[in-house]
Amino acid sequence: MARPWLALSSSNLTPFIQVEGLHYSFGHVQALSGIDLAVERGRFVAVVGGNGSGKSTLARCLNGLLLPQKGRVTVAGFSTDDPRALPEIRRRLGLVFQNPDNQIVAPVVEDDVAFGMENLGLPYEVMRERVPWALEAVGLQGMEDRSPSTLSGGQKQRLAIAGILAMEPEGIILDEATSMIDPQGRREVLEVIQRLRHERAMTVIWITHHMEEALLADEVVVLHQGRMVARGHPAEILSSPHLSRWNLVPPPGVLLAQALRDEGLSVPPRVVTVEGLVDALCPSG
Repeated sequence: MARPWLALSSSNLTPFIQVEGLHYSFGHVQALSGIDLAVERGRFVAVVGGNGSGKSTLARCLNGLLLPQKGRVTVAGFSTDDPRALPEIRRRLGLVFQNPDNQIVAPVVEDDVAFGMENLGLPYEVMRERVPWALEAVGLQGMEDRSPSTLSGGQKQRLAIAGILAMEPEGIILDEATSMIDPQGRREVLEVIQRLRHERAMTVIWITHHMEEALLADEVVVLHQGRMVARGHPAEILSSPHLSRWNLVPPPGVLLAQALRDEGLSVPPRVVTVEGLVDALCPSG
């Protein structure tokens, strides 16, 4: 059930997200220091980093929940330092948090999806149309009358995504959205995001500490101690010898490739998946 995207009020030539010289601190702790980042519309960007690297602070600055203490953040041409622009920014760029239970506000699934639209003051007729569409988009159709407490962790996180989708954003930030759910739930959420990305050209900022999830992105940004220390293609970043310095663990494919090299096998550089390793060592035909 496809829906038309709302008309953009800013030029398609400008980045959807623009971060310039962003600084943010909590007391004497510098959470972000001099972040410069531009994200084009429709891109899937994974942001990775160890604990305390500034990932969640960046997510909240992008969505306008935190305001830069120095520097500037704009979303679709709107600056987060303009209080009048914040509702528009949050409509255009949704934010899904780590713990799905902390995002559910209504006792019934369909009411939870409608909650954000009610805050936007949308007419009842619009909400009535969008709720089933959003639930279908995340694979929760038929659960409209269920209590969210009866859903699995993955289903709850998909419900949170449905609430964001119902507001028809142009982009979505997922802040460690799979870290507190089981492997099946992680797969469910990843499948939904991948589908939205391809079917609706949605901009995705995927914040994670699971390196195998970052492999799905168009590009990877690495934060370390509040600074952006690397940015590039997933194969380049996730096979970097600097990962341990950034408190990151390489994905399984990279670890296996290195183990085989240590045993004397010739493994091409930048092999980052087990499937890629199989293809490299056992080429067909």
